[in-house]
Amino acid sequence: MKKICLLLLFVLFYCGYAAAQTPYFQGKTIRVIVGYPAGSAHDIWARLIAPQLPKYIPGNPATVVQIMTGAGSMTAANYVYGVAKPDGLTLGVINAALYFEQLLKKKEVQFDWQKFSWIGSSTPTRPLLYMWANTPYKTIQDVRTAAVAPKCGVTGTGNSGYYFPKLLEQTLGAKFQLVTGYQGGADIELAVERGEVECRAFTVQGFFGREPFNTWRSKNQVRVLVQGGKKRDPRLPDTPLLSELMDQYKSADSDRRLVAVMLGSGEFGSAPMLATPGVPVEQVKTLRAAYAKAIASPELIAEAKKHGLDVELVHGDDLEALAKEVLSQPAEVIASMKKVMGE
Repeated sequence: MKKICLLLLFVLFYCGYAAAQTPYFQGKTIRVIVGYPAGSAHDIWARLIAPQLPKYIPGNPATVVQIMTGAGSMTAANYVYGVAKPDGLTLGVINAALYFEQLLKKKEVQFDWQKFSWIGSSTPTRPLLYMWANTPYKTIQDVRTAAVAPKCGVTGTGNSGYYFPKLLEQTLGAKFQLVTGYQGGADIELAVERGEVECRAFTVQGFFGREPFNTWRSKNQVRVLVQGGKKRDPRLPDTPLLSELMDQYKSADSDRRLVAVMLGSGEFGSAPMLATPGVPVEQVKTLRAAYAKAIASPELIAEAKKHGLDVELVHGDDLEALAKEVLSQPAEVIASMKKVMGE
């Protein structure tokens, strides 16, 4: 009997030891839930990252990308937050500005942005506003003092094409006429060439990433009046930052906070990846480290270039801190945000 007990103790000890030595992710599958349709930028990023992650995760788990569209990725965010298990095996890739909806207390929101387990993201997106070169608006000061406000083309309210000019109005005293209803950026660019509108706000990456902007720049047909971000893009060394213009025009502290919270979405990167709240700390660390290594892998960088995508790591630690920062806003800033968003 004694020998049997000792044998059982040995077996239990060995099994426990073996289990302790087996990597957590071994034999498991990580699902990457994408909140946008197949072929979207978010989907492309997810499919770039997914095959690289297992190479840097002990246990070499499988990965699968799953599309879950709805409400600008709200459906996917709600699922990852409240339905998926906190086991590190379900990751989401969603809209970086989705926290706007939480700040505005939209009833569809079933998550707390700051409680997600943040894994990583790539390439912060920074806004700019360009102006057709043959207009009289050479600087933001010209826009501020113009008898007739320039017309900017936008697809609708609720996106950076709409709210970046509105931020310039709120913080700098500039005035724009926003012409809504265009189906997409290409339609706005044609409208600029036809003289229907003179300006548009969108991203630095897009401005340097495709036509017709490459041709416009080569022919000096367009100028950039202002850019967002914390430092000037090397390709726009003479274009002032919004923060520099706010210093020049002595913008109020509340307006500076408004800019920080709204342009903070760009600092979350092109396609932030997150997990359910409550994932064990060690698993979060493993996933963050794997993401950082995957984003720097030559294979991913080569594939990203084929899609015309820049690669710049935004670490999960930074996303976690930023998520807390953007949600900590007084009522005054929320009220201004509603105004800027056309609520």
